[in-house]
Amino acid sequence: MRPPFTIAPAIISSCTRIERLIGQGEGLGGATPEPMLRRHNLVRTVQATAAIEGNTLSLDQVTAVLEGKRVRGSAREVREITNALAAYEMVPQFDPLSQADLLRGHASLMIGLVEDAGHYRRGDVGVVTGPRVTHVAPPAKRVPLLMTDLFAFLAKDHDTPALVKACVFHYELEFIHPFSDGNGRAGRLWQHALLYRHSHVFAHVPAESLIKNQQHLYYDALSRSDKAGDATPFITFMLAVIEESLTEFVKEVRPSHLDATARLDAAFARFGSTPFSRKNYLALHKSIGPATASRDLRAGVEAGTLRVRGDKATARYHFAARRKPRS
Repeated sequence: MRPPFTIAPAIISSCTRIERLIGQGEGLGGATPEPMLRRHNLVRTVQATAAIEGNTLSLDQVTAVLEGKRVRGSAREVREITNALAAYEMVPQFDPLSQADLLRGHASLMIGLVEDAGHYRRGDVGVVTGPRVTHVAPPAKRVPLLMTDLFAFLAKDHDTPALVKACVFHYELEFIHPFSDGNGRAGRLWQHALLYRHSHVFAHVPAESLIKNQQHLYYDALSRSDKAGDATPFITFMLAVIEESLTEFVKEVRPSHLDATARLDAAFARFGSTPFSRKNYLALHKSIGPATASRDLRAGVEAGTLRVRGDKATARYHFAARRKPRS
């Protein structure tokens, strides 16, 4: 059964902007940034997702944990960090359409913290904020069926954009609250896994860090969706966070200047063996004009790196062999 949400024009516009940013990130080598940047963004992601749940370890302390150093802090907080580091490093191995892998992810996040890590809850739960119960989750006996329906939506709905489905899953997991503890961490981890499946550039985009910085808006979006019985407010919020995270990431990895060789390297990273037009090339390199694009492509053809079919507006290019970017 499809969860309730509406793909409003603003959501379509957000998805379009995000897809453009994904293309830029992939074209600039965003799928394989410098190792130090990858590690930095992993630390930011893990520190943020733990901090949202009250963990007090700093970025420096999380870095020390990653390096195997001892840090001052409670054993539970250190365990939360080591677990989250392990879980996020497992993301490339997960099939985000698999319930079994979600349970593996939860087990990695919560092992040593709760007795039923990796298992759906067996008791009824509610979310308490201050003195109030702000959300009563569905009865435990309904959890397996609800989660099966949710995964069926992921696998069988081919009309909803992948970006939206990742946000819907995140919200619905928080609503169902399938675990006795660790639902927030599991929801953010699985949204991350779904986004990674859509584009590997998300392996290095610390959206959790921006959620932490806008924590009150995150919980407000969850609350508004709960009251509406519809995930749309949460989708709108999360897409804005994803867009901001990608914008920040593209700025981090964007070279200060690209010459023709570097632009062709970026085009190979973006298109691979897929044919593309000069218009596609211009969309990837927005800072150059048509004449410069034509010179780049002509130089690639003359060097034997590119092959071309057609002429002028009908010309389609593809890389003749695997191109090795400059070191």
